Amino acid sequence: MNVTNLNATELAAVRNVIENLHYELIPLSNVIEQAAFLPERATVSVTASPAKGMQATIDLSLQLQDMGMHVIPHFSARLTTDRAELEANLKAIDKAGIHRVFIVGGDADPPGEFFDAFSLLQAIDDIGHTIDSFGITGYPEGHPIISDELLEQAIVDKVPFAQYITTQMCFEPDTITDWIGHQRDRGIELPVYLGIPGSAELKKLLGISARIGVGDSIKFAAKNPKLIGRLVKPGGYSPDALILGLAPALTDDRINIEGFHCYTFNQVERTEEWRRDMLEALS
Repeated sequence: MNVTNLNATELAAVRNVIENLHYELIPLSNVIEQAAFLPERATVSVTASPAKGMQATIDLSLQLQDMGMHVIPHFSARLTTDRAELEANLKAIDKAGIHRVFIVGGDADPPGEFFDAFSLLQAIDDIGHTIDSFGITGYPEGHPIISDELLEQAIVDKVPFAQYITTQMCFEPDTITDWIGHQRDRGIELPVYLGIPGSAELKKLLGISARIGVGDSIKFAAKNPKLIGRLVKPGGYSPDALILGLAPALTDDRINIEGFHCYTFNQVERTEEWRRDMLEALS
């Protein structure tokens, strides 16, 4: 990795976000084995998948909390059957001392009682909760089936409930910063966590796709064609170039990038090897 083009401020900013990386895990059979490679007291998001259901997300979140991690379960609107299930999930995380959640619309079809993330946020607010921080999704490159106009309105609707935005994966620094700049121009000031893929291999990613279900795999490929293309290359994918390209934005107070959200695809051991190597290069 060539870090010689970074100034001292940029170098420090990159090191800070790599030291404080957020990790995303999928509730699959290998996840606890891979979680053993996480840094002590890491911040970990737990996804929700139609193939596994919300209970798998809650169960893994409680396990990781018991391991001393700072856990952020994903609450999927379309995967939540009804208000009773939502209340049970809120009680479960409250009892465990989990007070941060990430709200997603989800891909379950047909949906349960809640059609989208906004309706789920409204229901949580109506029920009452002990959550300190809600995260919502941003789409720098749009969505394969939702129009840009609907995405723009959705984020406006959700902002009053939220404390931060986490973006979907994007591989172009300019696209990411332009999207954030556009949000700032229209008055959305929430801090942003940038979604980046971890160091990943295609073979292992395809194995995960098979276990989360064919339908989920197709949806994942549709949403992330650029990632699939990069993983085909020998040696898999490393996010070094993307991160270095984002270095100037990390020092821009108006852009206000809070950190990086790493999509590990449960390849935590490989991702941690990459992270340690990067920190060494930044030293």
